[in-house]
Amino acid sequence: MGAGTHRGIEIGLHLRPGLSDEAFVARAIGNLAAFRLGETRGERLDWQVIRVEMPNSHHYRLVLRHPDRVLDVGITRDLAALLHDLSKETVEELRARFEAAERDGMKPVPLRHVTEEVDFWRDDFWNWFG
Repeated sequence: MGAGTHRGIEIGLHLRPGLSDEAFVARAIGNLAAFRLGETRGERLDWQVIRVEMPNSHHYRLVLRHPDRVLDVGITRDLAALLHDLSKETVEELRARFEAAERDGMKPVPLRHVTEEVDFWRDDFWNWFG
């Protein structure tokens, strides 16, 4: 793989069935977790929040990488802790945290929709990062 194409991690975002404003919750949790992870580790991270459409269902994934190097083993543990904390929030609390993170410099990515399993690491999306 060339420069800037280091494989990262992907993790499922499992939301409660029947959640109001599900798309916002997935986008907020994914963006907040990735932004705060980069902040606490003092690293710049790139990420995507994906809604994967299946024939009779859908699910969400957070895809995360460091633009310059392979991620270390401890990042998965740190990310899991952040996701666990965020999963306890109400929609209103997530909205407030999302707005606060934007004021702190978070540049949220939009929710991407895909209709099949794709190799997120070979996706042209990463070419947008310079």
